[in-house]
Amino acid sequence: MKMFTGIIEEIGRVAGRAPNKLAVRARKVLEDLKVGDSISVNGACLTVISLGRDSFEVELMPETLRRTNLGLLRAGDPVNLERALQVGGRLGGHFVQGHVDGTGRIVEIRREEGAVLMRISAPPEIMRYVVEKGFIAIDGASITVVERRDDSFLVSLVTFTLENSTLGSKRVGDLVNLEVDILAKYVERLLEGREGRKGITLDFLAEHGFL
Repeated sequence: MKMFTGIIEEIGRVAGRAPNKLAVRARKVLEDLKVGDSISVNGACLTVISLGRDSFEVELMPETLRRTNLGLLRAGDPVNLERALQVGGRLGGHFVQGHVDGTGRIVEIRREEGAVLMRISAPPEIMRYVVEKGFIAIDGASITVVERRDDSFLVSLVTFTLENSTLGSKRVGDLVNLEVDILAKYVERLLEGREGRKGITLDFLAEHGFL
């Protein structure tokens, strides 16, 4: 299983689009990239099918196009790039699978001293896993949630993130790829229990010594 950290290595540029293929110009990620390798493009784990001197090409599956913003990309558009995590490598962000859960829309951007606050609206199936101070991957970038509402969440972007990812060029109305923390999904599944118990109930807490 390929994993990523959500720490963007490079901003690439779309070199070309076909119905089911995407070519991306890059430099840093090409250093040891091979055909068959996995690479995160705007947070989506894709497989490299060909390599050029200054670019690589990946294949786009229908499921990927349905769940992400990759179908909206055009030649010249910037994209966040990250190679798969190597065994023994440092984990600077959080565990990111590159399996985009869906998209959200930027509804507010404002400055606060040295940071930029960005609010993103998201559907219920994503918001159920979003918690304050938890992680979420936005176009592949690992970001901490600073506030949560029923239909949106707020993140605070530092200068480094703004300069080293595409988030610095985003505008209100833009669509972004979202991947929630996989740990939240595992916790939810475990709490369902072997007998189909849903959520944390008073009986569940009493049974486990909390009441």
